[in-house]
Amino acid sequence: MPTPALVACPLPARLGAVAGEAGVTFAVFSRHGERIDLCLFDGAGEAEIARLPLPCRSGDIHHGLLPGAGPGLRYALRAKGPWQPQRGHRFDASKLLVDPYATRIDRPFRWDPRLAHHGVDTADLVPRGIVGGAQSVAAGAPDRAPAFIYELAVKSFTMRHPGVPERIRGTLVALCEPALLDYIQELGVSHVELMPVAAWMDERHLPPLGLANAWGYNPVNFVALDPRRAPGGAADLSDLCATYAKAGIGIILDIVLNHTAESDEFGATISLRGLDNAVYYRHATDDPGRLINDTGCGHTLALDRAPVVRMAMDALRHWRGLGVAGFRFDLGTVMGRSDTGYSQDAPLLAAILQDPDLSQALLIAEPWDIGPGGYRLGEFPAPFAEWNGRYRDDVRRFWRGDAGLAGALATRLAGSADLFAPSHRGPLASVNFIAAHDGFTLADLVSHAGKHNEANGEGNRDGESENHSWNNGAEGPTDDPAITQARHRDLRALLATLFLSRGVPMLTAGDEFGRTQHGNNNAYCQDNEAFWLDWAGADRDLAAFVARLAALRAEHPLLSAATFLTGTGEPPDARWLKPDGTPIADEDWGQLDTFCLMLNGDGDSLLIAVNRSRADVALVLRDGPDQPWRQLLCSAPEGGEGLLPARSVSLFARLP
Repeated sequence: MPTPALVACPLPARLGAVAGEAGVTFAVFSRHGERIDLCLFDGAGEAEIARLPLPCRSGDIHHGLLPGAGPGLRYALRAKGPWQPQRGHRFDASKLLVDPYATRIDRPFRWDPRLAHHGVDTADLVPRGIVGGAQSVAAGAPDRAPAFIYELAVKSFTMRHPGVPERIRGTLVALCEPALLDYIQELGVSHVELMPVAAWMDERHLPPLGLANAWGYNPVNFVALDPRRAPGGAADLSDLCATYAKAGIGIILDIVLNHTAESDEFGATISLRGLDNAVYYRHATDDPGRLINDTGCGHTLALDRAPVVRMAMDALRHWRGLGVAGFRFDLGTVMGRSDTGYSQDAPLLAAILQDPDLSQALLIAEPWDIGPGGYRLGEFPAPFAEWNGRYRDDVRRFWRGDAGLAGALATRLAGSADLFAPSHRGPLASVNFIAAHDGFTLADLVSHAGKHNEANGEGNRDGESENHSWNNGAEGPTDDPAITQARHRDLRALLATLFLSRGVPMLTAGDEFGRTQHGNNNAYCQDNEAFWLDWAGADRDLAAFVARLAALRAEHPLLSAATFLTGTGEPPDARWLKPDGTPIADEDWGQLDTFCLMLNGDGDSLLIAVNRSRADVALVLRDGPDQPWRQLLCSAPEGGEGLLPARSVSLFARLP
């Protein structure tokens, strides 16, 4: 077999490994690297058959052509350059590196201490990239605004479902099983938000504890699917998007563009660090060897620099080409950071907003990170929507019983104009949630006053300590029927609050049927049966209640209108009332446990009634007999038109 040889070629238009008629071009960014070697492997990806320096350099791009090569070739990289940690340079030619543009890898990443040891070869530890063929553009996502977002972790969602064959559990293919797709449709979901499916690696402290990353928020490469979730590569995601699009459901990807699994200065060298640590990651301006940690993960991607912006944009375009409807950006504030702090006009945000396709995708920011000035809720540019952490906290605190929260709840119920109106965005900019993957589940929220993270191996020190939660009289599991009933009542009231609020409701999979994480509010490292969704123990009545709530939103556009309430018009579009039918004065809000919102518009009149007190409250509906009201919903089982049961939310419609 002749030894393969790289030849010179013009600067390729695309970075990474691109197959063409003449062979495969390779193009790699490294500003401070002196030489980039292409390592070729046999068909099994085990034996290295050649190590070839890229022959050309055009500016900061090292490139070359491998004649006669094609899709399926397995490869990796090595980079030669300065080892000067005090200047931010951490080149180490002994480290095998994954191409950040590899669209497929041949095995999952796994942590090993040798990945962090300078001068130690890691060829036996690092996945190989697989050269892909031409990617056909997948069918477009359904052109539909989000109405109900359903966040799910692929493995947890599919591992224990009896309708999914065991051989495909834990994969994207499993989500296409009729039993799961039919269930999601019946709930009324408009968009499924997949927690990260790009290739990731466990945090280094987890394997010694016998734990593993269950969520995927620790990526290495931004365009390769993790082989554990997509054994078939990009086709698995493309097929999923097409299948769900036929059902009228869009796929949103949760994207981590703020850090990588290379972690802090004691972490691994597996890709970007070995190719150009000083460029890809942000360092202190007065200390070029010190990594900036705005993410809590040891370092931060420098997303204001052109090569890093290009990498992020190419990743987003790649996923869009597979048919995804849009993106949720983890720790999204990082996307707007430069050395001077956060700005709406930061290079990556500007690049997305000027892109003719990406600017039309669904864009959802998690609007915070842990860096200075990192909480930026309400400060992302249109058309970004944002996870509304204020909604979560205000709703929790109101229902917990905190004093003076009625006005805050009313603001959230009405769409959070205080947060989004100043930037001329409407209620649909608010992604409303009460529980998400981070923190307590919805059922644990009403069953635990404190976190119980002992299983994570950190002495219960990890995870948020202030959860605005309550336990209804006992901590954790109980056999007391009164406590069980109280928790169930609170769950239904919380769900009704969520779905009757303006904005886009989001639920994490399983919260609609009472999933538990046993009081663990930081379950990212619990990849085991105790934390996978328990379909056998699902509360089907609660799930049916959620489906009914979603259907009510669809039947009554007033509940999901894209405009804020003004209190003007004839009749007024909104009236805030006490349960006796009298208007609420400004000075009344601080004392209220019970209040009503009357909505008018488009020939429809609705009344949302909230009672967080532990006593039933009489309700007076003052319209005359020619305009009777009909109760559409009560979250408590004993509701009636003249009564607001304790700890309940009700919805009434005025008959024409």
